[in-house]
Amino acid sequence: MTIQQKDLVKATVPVLKENGVVLTTHFYNRMLSQNPELRNVFNSGNQHNSLQPTALAMAVLAYAENIDDPSVLKNAVNRIANKHVSLDIRPEHYAIVGKHLLASIGEVLGDAATPELVDAWAVAYDQLARIFIGAEADLYSGSIAKEGGWTGWRPFIIKKKVRESKEITSFYLYPSDGGKVRSFLPGQYISVRLFLPEINVFQPRQYSLSSAYNDSYYRISVKREAGNNLKPEGLVSNRLHHHLKEGDVIEVAPPAGDFTFDINKESPVFYISGGVGVTPLFSMLETLVKAGSDREITWIHGARHPEVHAFKHAVAELSDHHGGVDVHTFYDEIELEEADNEDNLYEGFVDLEKLNKSIEPGADYYICGPAPFIKKHHEFLRSKGVEKSSIHFEEFGPSILIVN
Repeated sequence: MTIQQKDLVKATVPVLKENGVVLTTHFYNRMLSQNPELRNVFNSGNQHNSLQPTALAMAVLAYAENIDDPSVLKNAVNRIANKHVSLDIRPEHYAIVGKHLLASIGEVLGDAATPELVDAWAVAYDQLARIFIGAEADLYSGSIAKEGGWTGWRPFIIKKKVRESKEITSFYLYPSDGGKVRSFLPGQYISVRLFLPEINVFQPRQYSLSSAYNDSYYRISVKREAGNNLKPEGLVSNRLHHHLKEGDVIEVAPPAGDFTFDINKESPVFYISGGVGVTPLFSMLETLVKAGSDREITWIHGARHPEVHAFKHAVAELSDHHGGVDVHTFYDEIELEEADNEDNLYEGFVDLEKLNKSIEPGADYYICGPAPFIKKHHEFLRSKGVEKSSIHFEEFGPSILIVN
């Protein structure tokens, strides 16, 4: 890019801050109406609740702000590239996206979208596309190189369904071809794809792998999203819970994700989860305990009440096997008999200040839950002197969380 083109892109930063979501919403509406086949790629729920347009707007803004040195966005690029690979995004998709993004800039900005500005963004987009295509090519080739690896969608059989709580059910997925499954790092996820006749499209969803690795099957543990006055019920989660049975076949993409756990470290580790955010952290815990690690482990989980508390007994079993997992549980409300019969049980939302132990600045912290949950605990840990590099978090859905 020329200096003049970079200056033009940077000059759009104020517009993107104020009207970025308007632009990206227009972009998605335009692209999905003219290329309806892409409705099979994008999460329709995240379109309706504006999470996807918001995430894209923030990504475009970050790129414009750092156009002089896009390398500072390396971590964000890696996170998005993993998500793209989990959805089987290919180089040819970038031409479609670029076409509609540039057209949307012209249609939304009107007279402000001069030919020079659109040309500058065309060059900028081409540069960004090349960055993503390169990163994704490495991920695709890395997946194929592993035993049991593949790219794209592979049929898996649901061989077992296990109810973990009132809302969460585990699905044990075995390759229909009888082959092995590719290895994964604890904390990663897979995408599953189902055809939804009610909207006549395939819909992909990402679900964290909720067990330690074995070469025979993957396990995901899915919360049934019931819906309420503020949001509709989850189409895919409800279909998995209510319509699919043992023996049915679903399509699965290889493991992906950058929220991973280094099993070889020796520092103390804190796992902090809320609700279904327990799933990737349980994979980490099980992996660590089964490896025979003697690391100091603190397990902190919050649920509305015991009936929706998944993996409670499984965590207790791992704790007994390890011999030193310090378990802390928060319920919105607790009954008197619960308080009398369980150690380290607290009433209310997860609050690290209530723990009967100290925060350790030298420990590693893994947080998973809703965005406000992550932000609250991230800020608390930073206030206690914990370095940002020691705080790891996973935000379910499109990434829109900003923490300092």
